[in-house]
Amino acid sequence: MASLFEQPRRKARERTSRDGNVHSSPLGSGIHPSIPGGEGGIAPLQLYADVVFDRPLDQAWTYGVPEHLVGLVGVGKRVAVPLGKGSRETSGFCVGLRETGPPASIQVKPVLRVLDDEALVDEHLLQLTRWMAEYYLCGWGQVLHAVVPAGVREQAGTREVAVVEVPPAAEQPEPFPALTAQQRAVWELVRDSGGAMELRDLLRQGRCSAAVVQGLVKKGLLRRYRRRVERAEVQEAVAEAAEPPLLGSREEPRIVLNGDQQRVWGQLEAALQVGGFQPFLLHGVTGSGKTEIYLRAMEAVVRQGRQVIVLVPEIALTPQTIARFRQRGNRVAVLHSHLTDAERGAHWRRIAAGEVEVVVGARSAIFAPARKLGLIVIDEEHEHTFKQEATPRYHARDVAVMRARLAGVPVVLGSATPSLESWWNAARGHYTLLSLPKRVEARPLPQVRIIDLRHEPNKGGAISMTLAAAMERALRQGGQVLLLLNRRGYSTYVHCSSCGHVAQCSHCDIALTFHRCRNALLCHYCGWETAPYQRCPACGQASIRYQGLGTEKLQAEIAEKFPGYVCVRMDSDTTSRRGSHEGILEAFRTGKIQILLGTQMIAKGLDFPNVTLVGVINADVGLHVPDFRSAERTFQLLAQVAGRAGRGDKGGVVYIQTFTPDHPCIALAARHDYVTFAGQELAQRRQHRYPPFEHLARLIIRSEEEAAAAQFAQTLAGALQRAAAVVDRQSREGGTAPPGELPGPPPPLRILGPAECPIYRLNNYYRFHFQVQSPDRGRLQNVLRRVLGTVRPPAAVEFQIDMDPYSML
Repeated sequence: MASLFEQPRRKARERTSRDGNVHSSPLGSGIHPSIPGGEGGIAPLQLYADVVFDRPLDQAWTYGVPEHLVGLVGVGKRVAVPLGKGSRETSGFCVGLRETGPPASIQVKPVLRVLDDEALVDEHLLQLTRWMAEYYLCGWGQVLHAVVPAGVREQAGTREVAVVEVPPAAEQPEPFPALTAQQRAVWELVRDSGGAMELRDLLRQGRCSAAVVQGLVKKGLLRRYRRRVERAEVQEAVAEAAEPPLLGSREEPRIVLNGDQQRVWGQLEAALQVGGFQPFLLHGVTGSGKTEIYLRAMEAVVRQGRQVIVLVPEIALTPQTIARFRQRGNRVAVLHSHLTDAERGAHWRRIAAGEVEVVVGARSAIFAPARKLGLIVIDEEHEHTFKQEATPRYHARDVAVMRARLAGVPVVLGSATPSLESWWNAARGHYTLLSLPKRVEARPLPQVRIIDLRHEPNKGGAISMTLAAAMERALRQGGQVLLLLNRRGYSTYVHCSSCGHVAQCSHCDIALTFHRCRNALLCHYCGWETAPYQRCPACGQASIRYQGLGTEKLQAEIAEKFPGYVCVRMDSDTTSRRGSHEGILEAFRTGKIQILLGTQMIAKGLDFPNVTLVGVINADVGLHVPDFRSAERTFQLLAQVAGRAGRGDKGGVVYIQTFTPDHPCIALAARHDYVTFAGQELAQRRQHRYPPFEHLARLIIRSEEEAAAAQFAQTLAGALQRAAAVVDRQSREGGTAPPGELPGPPPPLRILGPAECPIYRLNNYYRFHFQVQSPDRGRLQNVLRRVLGTVRPPAAVEFQIDMDPYSML
């Protein structure tokens, strides 16, 4: 997304579907819902609910609210309603209530049940999800379904209990009725216990029967009802997450800000005092003290009685940062992928109740129900993991900026290597740029030395002689070593030397990777695995060769070359269990591990002062993939992992092994020169019409039937051309741009495709894609909406739209 500040308002435009119902987007200037009529309907009522479903529908449906549900149906709650010709009971979110119904001639089906006692989403989250549905071209109900965790929807970890309470004094009978001694004792027990108790606790503590309680209910002195409460084990599991400090952490002295930090904090502090929406891009080199700025901002917001949301790329990789959040006395809720549904639901309820001051989590934490929101922070905002690849295909950074805008609060995007989209937004004045150009305590950035593998003597193995000698020196002097290889497994390429056959996944056009720890050939895309070949399945010869380098093979090489040191591997194979990340990092922090090797996860958020050497085994991995962001990602990865070195008093050095030492992203990363890299890469993007200078959408067609996918791709190509022509004609004939578009002559719309995806067959699906781009986002989205309204894929074909795609594979 190039900018969130050009989003225009769009009037809802109605269209008629095949079944004759009126459809309109719920995301325009108002909601114009569809009316699901048919047999079993009821006459128009005085109250109507607009409901959306977890389906790719661009309209709400109107249902009548029966008299006995008036007061129970509410905006943000889920309701059960009949849907479709068969009136199958389906759950959906109520997004609007109104008294004006359809014409009297149209029958309306009734709401059947209300599924929630309280609204699951408030007004601000409804506005945000409404915007997401329009921007990412998916159903509003799909967004709401993704936003509300399953543990909340299904009430996981809760149980229903009977409760008795003392009614307000105004509702108690007068004069006070005569009571037996036991009745008075029971009534006083409830009164003295806060005015309410679970019935089973009352019966046990009061040593009475249910008949005694029922007598008090009949006299009007107690009320009885049922409610849901959390199970004890869930309460225990989440209690620690909201209480400071983190167990085992040590208190840190109050840090004195350096000059750069004082300047940055002064600007941010002023914004927090004034309030209102203000987006900041905090660009600070690795080790410059960005986290301390976040902490000062959080403290200021919490003192105002408000809440903070902090997004991080991966919770398990930032234990030190989370510990510092808790050490400042904040009540913190940490949302991560290893939480059970029940635990996630419990956190959600505590956040909504205001019992949590700081919410820390990965991308989905942006939807936390912080009703007193005062600040949003996105740490390492450049990370691609903030982009979701399943519907709704949102980018958490962009959603965070929009949420801050809707809530009227500041938002801080922090990174040593900002995304080019954010950097360009700052250059245009859409974001305020804050800079931390130097490390704290005047520590120098690590020296970076490039090892040209074209000229390095090859003595066998992945570690060059130069890097091996440097590792030996660092280890002998008591330092620790970090090694990056962004390829897991043992051998990444298995083939037959007799006939050339390559071992491939049976479901994907992907070469299988040999994992020695599992003794299996594994597909890293769909998860399919098979036993290693003894003979070639194509020619029958026993000529199988295992080539290529993964983290397993590198670990074996290190064990052979450095037998006196402990080396541990950190990748998705070794960190799949709950707590495994933390265990490895704690062992590394305490010096039990001398060499830590891993994939890109070791480049994020680690602060270990004793790391004096970082080695990049192959900087070219990922540089030559068919993706216009490959150079940017390579630069960011190299700069981030290099920043792990020299964070203590011992200093540090980085060795980068590469076959392309002159490539700008490698050469400039070695110089720690982000500004020059960004300038050069932006010039390339402008020349080739890539984001942030043009808006981009990727259309993906997939089917298990290759011919069906190919045929629909051709159908879609024609629909795109026709839709673009219609939108252009509307612009020319009307004299003004269609709703949502920029004024003036229509800019060119570039349609590339259909073409086979770089990975043509994935998980048994054949895949084609289009790349559609325009400098006018409104025009691009109008064309795609018209396509969605006129073209429907056959049953065997799936059609997906990815706005602002981060993967072109």
